[in-house]
Amino acid sequence: MDVRTITVIWAPRMLSILRIVAALVFMAHGTQKILGFPPSSMNPTMFSLPWIAGILELVGGALLVIGLFSRPVAFILSGEMAVAYFLAHAPKSFFPALNGGDAAILFCFVFLYIAVAGPGPLSVDAQRRRGTDGY
Repeated sequence: MDVRTITVIWAPRMLSILRIVAALVFMAHGTQKILGFPPSSMNPTMFSLPWIAGILELVGGALLVIGLFSRPVAFILSGEMAVAYFLAHAPKSFFPALNGGDAAILFCFVFLYIAVAGPGPLSVDAQRRRGTDGY
């Protein structure tokens, strides 16, 4: 098997795996804020900016895990992470390694990539597409 064959077979699958793993890690931030698990000192008041972020992380993360409405959800979550970076991290320092914004930047661009590339074949969106195409 040559590199091109491996790329054609595995690139779409790895896109799905990237989406699922990133969404699971992201969703943990929402469960921490909204459900208190894993336990932390973060307990945002309802309808505050951190609470809204937690809802987006929890619900958006869950939708991305299963790959439902992936493109618009990923676009919204990418924007959330851009806002989070500039509101919460950038004022602390210019350098992401010092301001704790590394994850926000990575999530922002991973989600932006998913918004453009789509969810990959292992998703509800792909199943719905196949169902309408007759495959």
